Formats: sequence, structure tokens, C-alpha cells
Amino acid sequence: MLINIPPLLGPDLLSTLRAMGHGDEIAIVDGNYPALEHGRRVVRADGLDLIPVLDAVLQVLPLDDFVPQAIFRSSVKGDPAVSDTVHAEIDEVCAYRAPGFTVVPLAGDAFYSRVKAAHTIIATSEPRLYANVIVRKGVIYPKGTGKP
Repeated sequence: MLINIPPLLGPDLLSTLRAMGHGDEIAIVDGNYPALEHGRRVVRADGLDLIPVLDAVLQVLPLDDFVPQAIFRSSVKGDPAVSDTVHAEIDEVCAYRAPGFTVVPLAGDAFYSRVKAAHTIIATSEPRLYANVIVRKGVIYPKGTGKP
């Protein structure tokens, strides 16, 4: 156990998050997502739902403030104008853990392409459909820069 690290972030996931560089993206996907087919690297989060994993990741991963968009989610039947209850929960967690960042819904093909290019996929056991999100890693600024 570690101090101030959410306990559901196991050694493999912590190692992956630490190894990622600025601009790398990590996808957190539901239990139906073809993670092994789409992922260069896959970390299993069996038995865990998406929202607690997203919340834990956002507690330790700085988001990229060098770009206008750093959080993306899938859409119901590929239509960014349509959302589900899980998307509202994603928005809520992101608003709390990453204030100032907007969750951007992507159409099916755009989302899949981005996941396939991601550094890693975290495969959860989330049962809800379209419960997929991507976050882009930022930097930790040096002390004295006035940035967090």
C-alpha cells in the first residue's frame, strides 16, 4: 500500500501511468470493448467499473494543458450529439478532478482511431455500453513557474 495513491491503481497500472510521456493518451474502456484487438498495450482492471478507475487515474495523472482538448469519450451509436447516463457520470468526475477541461464526445470511427493510437488501454469490467474515455497526459511544471 502507498500513501495518497488510490488502492485500485495496481502496480502494472501505476507503472504504465508513470512511464507515459507528455502527450501520450490512455483509454479506459468498458467490458465490451475489443481492447486486445485495438491496444498496443493493455492493462486489465477486471472487476472494476469505469467511473472509479477514471476517478483514480485523474487523481495521479496530470492532463495536457498545451492542447485545447485532453479528454474524449465515445458516443452512443457513434453520434456525438447523443449521450447516456454513463457520459454524465464521466463529465461529473472530470469536472471534479480536472476542472477547466471539457469532455469531448467523438464519433465512432474517430474514437476507435484514437484508442488504437493510445499508449495503453485499461480494460475494465464496466457493463454499460459506450462507457469509454481517453485522457491525454500533460506535464508537471517545475517549482516557481506559477503552474500547478
